[in-house]
Parts: sequence; structure tokens; C-alpha cells
Amino acid sequence: MLHSNELVIGDHLFEWGLRTYLMGILNLTPDSFSGDGLISDSGGKNEQFEAAYLIDAALEQAQRFVEAGADILDVGGESTRPGASLVDVDGELSRVIPVIEALVGEFNVPISVDTYKHQVARAALEAGAHMVNDVWGLNADPEMAATIADYGAPVILMHNRSSWAHADIIERLGGRYVGIPYDDLLEDIKRELKDSVDLARTAGIPNGMIILDPGIGFGKTVEQNLDLINLLPEIRGLGYPILYGPSRKSFIGFTLDLPPDQRLAGTAAAVAVGIVRGADIVRVHDVEFMSQVARMTDAIIR
Repeated sequence: MLHSNELVIGDHLFEWGLRTYLMGILNLTPDSFSGDGLISDSGGKNEQFEAAYLIDAALEQAQRFVEAGADILDVGGESTRPGASLVDVDGELSRVIPVIEALVGEFNVPISVDTYKHQVARAALEAGAHMVNDVWGLNADPEMAATIADYGAPVILMHNRSSWAHADIIERLGGRYVGIPYDDLLEDIKRELKDSVDLARTAGIPNGMIILDPGIGFGKTVEQNLDLINLLPEIRGLGYPILYGPSRKSFIGFTLDLPPDQRLAGTAAAVAVGIVRGADIVRVHDVEFMSQVARMTDAIIR
């Protein structure tokens, strides 16, 4: 194996293969695809009021997640859905840093920052975050890998071929990708994940601090996402722990013809199968429900 079977995140020991770990999603956005963003239209409220409201809402959601068994809290300030508005560095910092500071002060749970910008990663790690979740696998910002290495933080490297040119937006179901060109879905994803690992290793991030995410929903068609779930053992074969994030995504919506707020059962099925196929961490919106799915699946397969 290329990595140790253990990783300490914050002061918490993660033992890969022992059980499935849960990452709870805190979306500090107004335009999350899943409809769970904690920012809404300000309606004339001032910035100070909005910041206080956001912190309170995040703490309340985090409390529910931790009580339900979340092992990691993943804080993100920019939506990654097809067609979402881009957020500049200052805007993202204003959303995530006060919340991370508040979370660190309240909970003894590892905090992950979901960003592809090195300035946000650096500020988040300074504020007490413990790891970085980069949806572009270190490819979007040439300074990201070195920043993470400087702090000795673990990193999640996600595969991503998202392209607005291939996005198909349907109001009720959300965005999906169509016609994404792959020569070979599995081999292309493996190669590009290895490229991300090379960026990490060159910057000085050791193997044992790397987690891979195959990027369910990011630049894959509905059918390719379904195929990729069954191919998780091949991704696991690269020798790194796997983070897997199917929660409420459009491949479920288009398969079942359901909007994001009605995808709980579909997500449960995808989570259970993903765990069977080798996922180490599942990233979910509905921690209370998916913790039961994960525990039951673990009881059966482990």
C-alpha cells in the first residue's frame, strides 16, 4: 500500500477499513444545488447582521451533525453546481473564516475547508481548520499544493472535468453534464488523479496525508456517475483512502426524476453501495439519516 492505514486529522485518529466515516456538509452559500445553503437573500439586512446569522445557523447545523455522528465538518463558501456564480477570494473569506473560527471554538471535530483557492486555504488553516478539500485536485491554483504542504495538512484530491459548455440545466432537476469526452472513463480518471497526487508529492505532501475523491457528479454524465460508483474498487486500488460524495446529486435526480429535496432514499442507496464498493468517507447533507445507513452497511460488510 502507498499510504498508512491510519491518519490523524486534528487530534482524531482515522483508521481506514475499520468503519465508514461521515463528513457533514456546511454550505455557506445562497445557491447550493442541494437547496441547503445557509445564506439567503439579505432582504436589506446589513452585513453585520448577516454575518452573525450565518455563524449562528452554521453552529446550529454543526451541532445536529456532531450529535448524529459526523466525524468531519466540511465548510464551503462557493457553490460548485453547474452555472453557479463565482465567488472572489474576499467574498469566500468573509463567509468561511468567521464560521471556521466559531466551529473550532465549539466542537472537537476535524474541520475541512472546501476551496480551490490557496488564499482561502491558508486563512482557513490559520483559523483552525485541519484539512483542505480541493474540488480541482490542486489543478486550479498553482500555489495550493505548497500552501497545504507548508501547514502539514491532509488534502482531499478530487477528480473534476466540469465544463459549462457541457452543462445541461433543467429547472426542476438542476444541472447535469452531457457529452463529456472520455477515451476510457476509469483509466482517464485514474490517470488524472495520479497527476494530482504527483502535484501533491512534488510540493512535499506525503502519501499518508492524501485522500482521493473520484468526483461523482463533476464532469460526468448520469450514466458515467452510475458506472463510476461500481468502479470505486479500481480507484481504491490506487492505494489511497477514498472520499465519496453522492449526496442529493443530479445523477440521482435524473435517475429517479426527483428534485434535490426528494433524494433522500436515492442518496441512501448510493451511499450504501459506495460503502460496499470501498468508500472510506462519505460526504453527505443528511447526516442524521446517512449515519444510520453507514452504520447498518458497516455492520453487514465489516
